[in-house]
Amino acid sequence: MYGLSEDVVKPGSTFREVISHRAETGSFRGDVEQYCDRVLRSIGSSGSSVVETSDGRLIRVSNQPVAGGGWLATHEDVTERVRAEERIAHLAYYDALTDLPNRVLFREHVEQKLRHAAPGEKLAVLYIDVDEFKAVNDSLGHHVGDELLKTVAARLQACVGPGDLVARLGGDEFAIVKCNMVEEEATRLAEDIQRAIRTPSLCLGQQVCADASIGLAVGPDHGSSLEELLKNADLAMYSAKADGRRTYKVFAPEMDVRMKARHRLELDLRKAMTDGGFEIHYQPLVDLTTDRVNGCEALLRWRHPERGSISPAEFIPVAEETGLINELGEWVLRKACSDAAQWPDGIMLAVNVSPVQFRSKTLALKVAKALADSGLSADRLELEITEAVLIRDDEEALAVLHQLKELGVRIALDDFGTGYSSLSYLRRFPFDKIKIDRSFVTDVAEADGSSAIVRAVVSMASARSMTTTADGVETEIQREVLRELGCGQMQGYLFSPAVPTDRLKDLLFGTTASAAA
Repeated sequence: MYGLSEDVVKPGSTFREVISHRAETGSFRGDVEQYCDRVLRSIGSSGSSVVETSDGRLIRVSNQPVAGGGWLATHEDVTERVRAEERIAHLAYYDALTDLPNRVLFREHVEQKLRHAAPGEKLAVLYIDVDEFKAVNDSLGHHVGDELLKTVAARLQACVGPGDLVARLGGDEFAIVKCNMVEEEATRLAEDIQRAIRTPSLCLGQQVCADASIGLAVGPDHGSSLEELLKNADLAMYSAKADGRRTYKVFAPEMDVRMKARHRLELDLRKAMTDGGFEIHYQPLVDLTTDRVNGCEALLRWRHPERGSISPAEFIPVAEETGLINELGEWVLRKACSDAAQWPDGIMLAVNVSPVQFRSKTLALKVAKALADSGLSADRLELEITEAVLIRDDEEALAVLHQLKELGVRIALDDFGTGYSSLSYLRRFPFDKIKIDRSFVTDVAEADGSSAIVRAVVSMASARSMTTTADGVETEIQREVLRELGCGQMQGYLFSPAVPTDRLKDLLFGTTASAAA
């Protein structure tokens, strides 16, 4: 173990001679005289210690007194055992991918800081969730996703000081604990973190753009106990995600109330899917040339047994976040195709498709099955998508759109003009229709309104062999202006709101828009 010579270590050698020889040969580091004096003074008492050799091995020395005044010293090489114990201890408290403290050490750290905090001392806790991380894994692979997480971990550490704790809580969630930080400073830190994460990352040759939702809680203002402070930071993070992500939120008491209501809504949503609590209403699409209905948009409706009618704007985001939208969207597609198969020939069916449904990668198969089961001709089905479908991974989304086009269905770009890159998508994919958002229709008849924008959209669509539909038409003058601008189709309360199937019959068979209005 020590590389000692048998010529020196032999019966009759003194302890001091052995240690001196170890010092000469390099297996002992330290002051020989002090060490020997300390050990010789301890004769008569039992105990053990671990010493490290010059080559990094660990030796456990156990002393046991024996009769006659001497002692027995046992030397054992425990290098591998100690290193294994250290690795096990490290794995228990640190994340294997990023080497950051894990959830266990994070909680212990926060608890210790709270326990030893001076009166009035602030403790900021930030929960960070990487937005759309699953899309990175699904589209680029888990190896790229892992590299992104390591990059985020390094950037978070660069945003704080050496005395602050950065932890990975699991998946794409991180946390930061910072002492002596008031709320205003914590919000500035959140802004710094978002800037750092938004910087594009080069992960295994792939350029990846990321963002984050951040929740902040500052103790003792937002909680004096460990559980309360962590729960409120978590609530603030989920509030940021619910508000569209890519932002940060400071905890407020109403967040707890809102989260409980959201959880109740999710439970009710699952129950309604099991019990058949949904129905589809249809809003007619009117040809502005003939004033006759030539299509209908399927719109999902939910009548809650206690709350009554619940707006899709409230329950659709919950369905998307929980993944329930896949099952719900498939039901809408099947039911709407079945209903439309009973309509007169030439009446189109428009169905909205969520960005989440696109990520399932089986959308085209589900559309083909719905058409086959219902007997509806593919050229009578029009799928409406928003720009959000294309933003996160436009190459994959465009591939799915081409699959759908090969089935023979039509594709409409909904809410046109409200995003930042709608024009580029028109160049990259041959949409069949552009839906002009209601925000442009509202003031289209006013002198300084949106008529010039609508005219440009209609002209651009015509040049690319696309049709146009104006959404949210509510007045006769709006209809006339849209007709003059060359818009081909309209929908809105001027003609009819969305109605149940049993009320749709009169609107489909021969009623003109003028008469209905």
